[in-house]
Amino acid sequence: MPCFECTGPETKHQMTLPSAGRSKGGARAPCSHSWLHQLFYFYPHPQIWARKFLPVPWLLCGPRRYASSSFKAADLQLEMTREPHKKPDPSECLLFGKTFTDHMLMVEWNMEKGWGRPRIQPFQNLTLHPACSALHYSLQSFDKVELLECIRRLVEVDRDWVPDSAGTSLYVRPVLIGNEPSLGVGSPTHALLYVILCPVGAYFPGEALSPVSLLADPSFIRAWVGGVGDCKIGGNYGPTVFVQKEAKKKGCEQVLWLYGPDHELTEAGTMNIFVFWTHEDGALELVTPALDGIILPGVVRQSLLDLARTWGEFRVTERKMTMNEFLRALEHGRVREVFGSGTACQVCPVHRILYQGKFLHIPTMENGPELILRFYNELKMIQYGTKAHEWMLQV
Repeated sequence: MPCFECTGPETKHQMTLPSAGRSKGGARAPCSHSWLHQLFYFYPHPQIWARKFLPVPWLLCGPRRYASSSFKAADLQLEMTREPHKKPDPSECLLFGKTFTDHMLMVEWNMEKGWGRPRIQPFQNLTLHPACSALHYSLQSFDKVELLECIRRLVEVDRDWVPDSAGTSLYVRPVLIGNEPSLGVGSPTHALLYVILCPVGAYFPGEALSPVSLLADPSFIRAWVGGVGDCKIGGNYGPTVFVQKEAKKKGCEQVLWLYGPDHELTEAGTMNIFVFWTHEDGALELVTPALDGIILPGVVRQSLLDLARTWGEFRVTERKMTMNEFLRALEHGRVREVFGSGTACQVCPVHRILYQGKFLHIPTMENGPELILRFYNELKMIQYGTKAHEWMLQV
């Protein structure tokens, strides 16, 4: 039975859909962002866990008084498409984020009436006022709670779009935008929450575990203390596109974001960064930057940390890590593997870093990469349902 992945401990869920109507009963394919997994990942601020639900103004512009309540999955309306699209040929390569399913989930909100009734409707373009606040001030954010059941229903409706090929998945993308027709900066009085689904292949071109190279240039900064670098919002991504283009000009696929005078390692592109090495004290260690306000608390990041701690075979550390420390370890042959983690790519090996005009060779691939492969296979077994785990939820 096709399964939908969930790789985050916050979710502890996996989606499994019935095979009715499928031509390949028993085939399995993961969903790169399972519904609950995705929502926790895209707004994982600690304050959220203490709230039963989040009002739109709080999500978009901070906490304030409100009178609205959450929408209910029991009120979900369904409008099936009359013009179904042709589904991708299983034999062809699926490009990431280029193909979309037949339906989408929509929920409207306004200050006066609160949430409207959620509805699943045919996939269509959005109609936005030219002064829509999201277009001018990047107020995007994400929500959860009753939305979870609505997304489950959406996936059920479009279950025939779940790809069966190995290495493919159904990617779930929820978006919340302020759509008030006003140029003023402030909490919007109108918002639109929608969810779209994409059958996708590998995030990076090539094989699932093809290594990438990183540009480490301290003149480019992704996030800073006191900012919103630990939040999954649109404003954190637009400014990185230019740096990504600069990295490609220099022969690198992604950017290793550094921070501060010590050139702290923070993230790799849109991924969390991990280093597997032998520490100076002789202990085998998996280290990743601590969640200090500039690091996105990724669900896959936490999943890998939890898996590694469950194995208990090496030290697992969340702490500050500088380029000087990394260079010493590389020079002394103590670095084993470097990789990024994210919901789109799962785990991504790193084999080169361009730093201060010099390419540093990282022996990730020469070392297997044993740990990366172990993480990757463990996640896939959970996502495809071949291994029972507490993160799974039958649907």
